Amino acid sequence: MNMKIAFVGKGGSGKTTLSSLFVRHLATTGSPVVAVDADINQHLGPALGLTDGEARNLPAMGDRLGLIKDHLRGSNPRIASAETMIKTTPPGEGSRLLRVREDNPVYEACARPVELDGGAVRLMVTGPFTEADLGVACYHSKTGAVELCLNHLVDGPGEYVVVDMTAGSDSFASGMFTRFDITFLVAEPTRKGISVYRQYKEYAHDFGITLKVVGNKVQGQDDIDFLKDEVGDDLLLTVGHSDWVRAMEKGRPPRFEQLEDGNRRALSALQAAADATYGQRDWERYTRQMVHFHLKNAQSWGNERTGADLAAQVDPSFVLREAETATA
Repeated sequence: MNMKIAFVGKGGSGKTTLSSLFVRHLATTGSPVVAVDADINQHLGPALGLTDGEARNLPAMGDRLGLIKDHLRGSNPRIASAETMIKTTPPGEGSRLLRVREDNPVYEACARPVELDGGAVRLMVTGPFTEADLGVACYHSKTGAVELCLNHLVDGPGEYVVVDMTAGSDSFASGMFTRFDITFLVAEPTRKGISVYRQYKEYAHDFGITLKVVGNKVQGQDDIDFLKDEVGDDLLLTVGHSDWVRAMEKGRPPRFEQLEDGNRRALSALQAAADATYGQRDWERYTRQMVHFHLKNAQSWGNERTGADLAAQVDPSFVLREAETATA
């Protein structure tokens, strides 16, 4: 199977912890994995075992946006220059597409291998919100590099892309929330914990988003019943306390094979739920939604920002598919 998977939830819900455990689990299966930290807090690297220093030294995608645009533009005649590309620019004939297994200038500049118990994964980070950004920059401009890459990504059989998304409903500030085969919403069994679920469910209703809730920090049947009452059939599974996770958070994780059996089964259930959506892939809808958000952004701010008619970047005959091949 080949899947793009998002983890979302309010700050402190445990979405980064669960996304890192899922990445570790996928690594044990031998599947090629690209993990992307698109959250403002940038905790996925440490959750995957990097030291704070190693995490700080990861190359920020937001700082290499020019290189990303230059590569993805390729020979697309509808894009006059890389400077006219924005975060929602869709691919067309002549664009370079990204693949999970390949080596390319984008991965060379922005991805770093992370060795895990089960093998290595590629890690990419959008970059933290820095002091220099305060008062002058929008964080969503940094996550634009992630969205642009996802727009040009063709993941092949047996590959996974796992994205730790921005907290809360910030994902809806762009069209990135439509880029995934399945979205796991991590929710605590509290009123605040399910508030993001309600927002996500409402916003995603008209876009065919496959949304499943993972109850986290569950302590008993009462917590499970609460989540069932609040989210109904969208509740996929629940997880509780983990001594392995507590050791990992202290920087001393045991071998991953020592993760509790119940939590290992939960991760397998997440993978099964993701794999089950493969047959529902609709590349035409995927491309149509990509174009929809690009035209909205072009009209709202993109045309004025770039001085170009960005609607002209849309190639009406192009549909992003697994069979598409990247240009040289």
